[in-house]
Amino acid sequence: MGRFNYKKIYKWLAPDAAKEDDGRDKWPSRASFILAAMGGAVGLGNLLRYPSVVFANNGLQWFIPYFIALFFLGIPVLILEISIGQAYRGSVVVAFNGIHKHTKGVGLAVIMTGFAVATYYVPILSWIMHYFRSSFRGTLPWTGRGEDFYLLDVIANPDPITPETGYVEYPGRGLVGETVGWCAFMWFLVWLSMYKGVGMTGRVVYVTMGVPVVIMIIILGRSVSLDNAREGILLYVGEWNGGKLASGQIWQAAAGQIFFSIGVGFGYFTSYASYNSRFANTVQDSLIIAFSNSAYEVIAAFAVFGVIGFLGYEPGDPSISLSTFTVGFLTYPLAIAEMPGAPAWAILFFLTLGLLGLSSAFALVESFVTLICDSQMGQRTSRTLISTTVIICAFLLSLMYCSRFGFYLLDAVDTWINNLCLVFVVWAECVTASTMYRYKDVLVQVGGIAYWIHSFGYIFSMVLGVAVGHAARPSAGAGVGFGIFIVSTVIAVVLGKSPMSPAPGFWGKNPWLSKLWWIGFYPVNQLRRDLNLIVATGNKWKIPVAWSVILRYITPPILAIIVSFAYPAFYQKRNDPLHIAAFTMAHLIMIISAVGFIVPRWFDVFVPLDKLNEGADMYTPTHGMVEHHSMGVGDHEKGHGVGDKVSPSTSL
Repeated sequence: MGRFNYKKIYKWLAPDAAKEDDGRDKWPSRASFILAAMGGAVGLGNLLRYPSVVFANNGLQWFIPYFIALFFLGIPVLILEISIGQAYRGSVVVAFNGIHKHTKGVGLAVIMTGFAVATYYVPILSWIMHYFRSSFRGTLPWTGRGEDFYLLDVIANPDPITPETGYVEYPGRGLVGETVGWCAFMWFLVWLSMYKGVGMTGRVVYVTMGVPVVIMIIILGRSVSLDNAREGILLYVGEWNGGKLASGQIWQAAAGQIFFSIGVGFGYFTSYASYNSRFANTVQDSLIIAFSNSAYEVIAAFAVFGVIGFLGYEPGDPSISLSTFTVGFLTYPLAIAEMPGAPAWAILFFLTLGLLGLSSAFALVESFVTLICDSQMGQRTSRTLISTTVIICAFLLSLMYCSRFGFYLLDAVDTWINNLCLVFVVWAECVTASTMYRYKDVLVQVGGIAYWIHSFGYIFSMVLGVAVGHAARPSAGAGVGFGIFIVSTVIAVVLGKSPMSPAPGFWGKNPWLSKLWWIGFYPVNQLRRDLNLIVATGNKWKIPVAWSVILRYITPPILAIIVSFAYPAFYQKRNDPLHIAAFTMAHLIMIISAVGFIVPRWFDVFVPLDKLNEGADMYTPTHGMVEHHSMGVGDHEKGHGVGDKVSPSTSL
């Protein structure tokens, strides 16, 4: 009998990543990239948050704002994040440095947002593992005491003391032992899933995404067969409550769900895409990820609504309030406890949650690891060492959420990172990408005065519009916002000089329209065209013209409105020290964007030396001259080089 070859088995289980022509690691296959990206997108928000949001806005009318938000919020930003990652072949900071050297801070803010979420996301998985362990019993320990088991046995945080005056006090001290243990275990699994790079991750995602899909189909079949499940399903898709569309609540809820569900703004889409094949079909991949994400949560919700019908819940009942935590740790476990063969169903349910959460956790960490690996120092260090160091630091940071006040701290950080910081950094992504990219072309063509007047008007129309909307009324805010934008645009067009290069098509018919096109559309449209030189080679799908308009003029105002609701909400929490700390942390991450804009050289350390000049100012001459740029090494024998610059007069 031959010797057992451990090394061969290890290499099969944890293969080294293959290399692209430029020497960068690449995914084993297109399917592994899509599954990894879906793993980041599909998580607890799909299985738990979505049903709770729909329950408060039940009826078929929900899908109108939901799909509008998908097409005008989720998909445009997803295409941006994946395409710049694939084009610039680096971390989020490298990608935004390529857009412009002053936008590196936006990239770092995106990464820090994702890392902040990762540090409290894994402790949530620890609670799931507590339930998973407790499921291996003949009688489930939460039977008849669901809330007590969740709050006293799992969370184990004493209630805060809320005085009539002064600040809220949290009497809990020390750590919750089992939560710490499971937290360490889950961080080990995160490390195991990504310490060797995309070669290893490409194997793991077949388990972390494949198994939950199979189990969810099984759970779905059981849930819809429960007694009175039909009544719950009718609440989901059997009613039409058109009057709810007149309320802003359902639109805000739908936008928030799409935004948080897809997972833009955390950096992992850009990081994952940087390991893609250089000429992968970005637009098609983005649509597959977005539609698969929505399909999973829309279909999985039938399981939860079957349980809602089984438990007899009604949306109008003031005693019932569903949230992500209540669905996952109260509603579904209580229903499982009443099923025949309850332990088996509990094991399947919490295994599904654990695997989905694991795939999201290592996606969140990947953007930070890629940042370090691509930095000037990280290029001289092994990925295994970097991954290990990052995971250890993340685990130590996670311990504060494992404390006897950790649940309340987690709730506070989750509130302000998601409702404020995350929305802001995605707003910054859209604004900077659609305004700063090759802006010097605009300065040369129409003059600096015109460009800066329009740009400041564009930004302040959103800022002042939402401020007035909250201070006075929404209609007044809309009037102020549109008024500032229109006036600043008119002034910019009047003061702008006639461009040397005419705008394409309709816009080039007269000097006024030409100036308007250069001021209002050129940067984002040129970004689309330059990206298409990479992502639309051969028969690949192109980024459409509509994407440019949506990314600049539709997505940012919607995000500005969403983020504006955070500040009035904080007023209600101003006497809570944990919320004050979390609110401050969110702003510190947001400030990174501004710091990077003012002193971009501070973030040069995160960009490889050979890519530092990718975001340098340049401009296109007035005639159709092709100019090599930063998105890659041009291949002029095959036509346009990767990222080559073509005069704007040649095409839209």
